[in-house]
Amino acid sequence: MGRLFGTDGVRGVANSELTPELAMQLGQAGAYVLTKENAHQPTILVGCDTRASGDMLAYALMAGVCSVGANAVFVGVIPTPAVAFLTKKFKVDAGVVISASHNTMEFNGIKFFNGEGYKLSDELEDEIESYILNDMQDINMPTGSGIGKIEYRPDAKEHYIEFAKKAVDVDLTGMKIVVDCAEGASYYTSVKTLHELGAEVVPIHISPDGTNINANCGSTHMEELKARVVYEKAVLGLAFDGDADRLLAVDETGSLVDGDQLMAICGCYLKEQGRLANDTIVVTVMTNLGFVIMAKEAGINVETTKVGDRYVLERMKEIGASLGGEQSGHIIFLDENTTGDGLLSALHLLEVVVKTGKPLSELAQVMQVLPQALVNATVPNHKKESYMDYPEIAEAIEQLEAMFAGEGRVLIRPSGTEPLVRVMIEGKDEEKIKDEAEKLADLIEKNML
Repeated sequence: MGRLFGTDGVRGVANSELTPELAMQLGQAGAYVLTKENAHQPTILVGCDTRASGDMLAYALMAGVCSVGANAVFVGVIPTPAVAFLTKKFKVDAGVVISASHNTMEFNGIKFFNGEGYKLSDELEDEIESYILNDMQDINMPTGSGIGKIEYRPDAKEHYIEFAKKAVDVDLTGMKIVVDCAEGASYYTSVKTLHELGAEVVPIHISPDGTNINANCGSTHMEELKARVVYEKAVLGLAFDGDADRLLAVDETGSLVDGDQLMAICGCYLKEQGRLANDTIVVTVMTNLGFVIMAKEAGINVETTKVGDRYVLERMKEIGASLGGEQSGHIIFLDENTTGDGLLSALHLLEVVVKTGKPLSELAQVMQVLPQALVNATVPNHKKESYMDYPEIAEAIEQLEAMFAGEGRVLIRPSGTEPLVRVMIEGKDEEKIKDEAEKLADLIEKNML
């Protein structure tokens, strides 16, 4: 059995890989590990996105929480960053989100936050996993009045909306904005927040039915948003993913503005305002080289981590940075929240647009995006970490690295959340890098299946 926890919690096909039994065990072990030092009866806050499997897994997890004597507070459908915020605001002991983020609806996931709203360290995840693998042998299961209870807080999302409105000083009066909520957790919170800040909101994909989350919409499928922004003559468009912890944008011409560009726009503005802590932005190895070139010219320090917003956050905390994130749109504004927050990212972007008076297309020119080809090789989940054990694959990667040395780069990595090996090549010739990335991905699939 491989490690349960990936880069963003425990993920899998709901009711197959991620079963109610496993959810209950995660509730038991997670509640025990995160609250065992407490003298009081602990409380854990639980929220979910709009997937049909969300209720099944949430109630299984909360049954586990209650079975070890902790209480659960169920806040229902709500963005992941709202759970991080509310865990700290409500002064509970931990938070849990039932979500598979940008993945398709058959997947689901379980991720934990500690009492301060931060994702767990590898060490804490390993401790939770050890209790599950050991059949909960050392965990006490109380009876009678010692069993925990579930409290329901449907009002919790209003607290998050009020927080978001106060977090960034921006008046959106008169701005027409198209918002794609991915049939996900932001369908209520993002639309209401932007509307109450004065925007004319054109919402799309705000009718979740449990099966349509991320389906040809949201930050993984931008085509409809691009066309709608142009059709509506909107100032810009905003795209969230299923749990709304990431944001991508579309400028007034219908062009994509990715996470690297968003960090460049907001980072440069914050630096000019004296609000960018240590003049530093933390990014991952997937970040476009154009961002690094931009940062050097702007006098911004760049710190690089491995892929995963949790690793970005760890580095931010270590060095005292206030801004960091990923090309995919996970952006952390640590002065306001403890995790990637699509709505906060949107408000910070809109602040720059409003305060500078410049259209997003002009602001996005702060960095030149160098061509990147990203191709996914589908492989068995249990094999994805061992791609370099195959001589033919290792030799092909070595040849590619030699080919692009000095004028690009090659990055191969297993996905932390899906049964994929990701092949990324960056260089000047778009056709060449795409062709080479596709050939390597095909080779990986043929050798590893």
